[in-house]
Amino acid sequence: MMKWSLLLLSLWASGPSAWAGKAEFFSTGEGAIRGYDPVAYFTERRPVKGKEAFHLRYRGADWYFASAEHQNRFQQEPEKYAPQYGGYCAWAVSKGYTASTDPQAWTLHDGKLYLNYSLGVQQDWREDIPGNVTKADARWPKVLN
Repeated sequence: MMKWSLLLLSLWASGPSAWAGKAEFFSTGEGAIRGYDPVAYFTERRPVKGKEAFHLRYRGADWYFASAEHQNRFQQEPEKYAPQYGGYCAWAVSKGYTASTDPQAWTLHDGKLYLNYSLGVQQDWREDIPGNVTKADARWPKVLN
């Protein structure tokens, strides 16, 4: 119950835009993934904060990288490194809505990056990743409307 309450509170706090057409990628003032480097999840197996010097704009969001090498990798294959479901909480998308994410709550599965709202929600996500991916795939990108 607590997790649902937190997710609903997150949506409510986002204001009216949370209920109407949302951006393709979840982003804050810090950028996509709250300014964390999407490539680092794959290369370093941990979240790494990006740097202003290594920045690019992709599909309406600002992306930050820890190095020029990571920035170049992303530019060459953005679909490989960008988080699934636009960086919105994968578990929420599997349930039919969107929620913000915590860069510390992440999973690599079948070569793809999935983010979750919190470490607690991540535990629920990990209970059935293949099943949750199937549900989320069926609902993405319709949940943006």
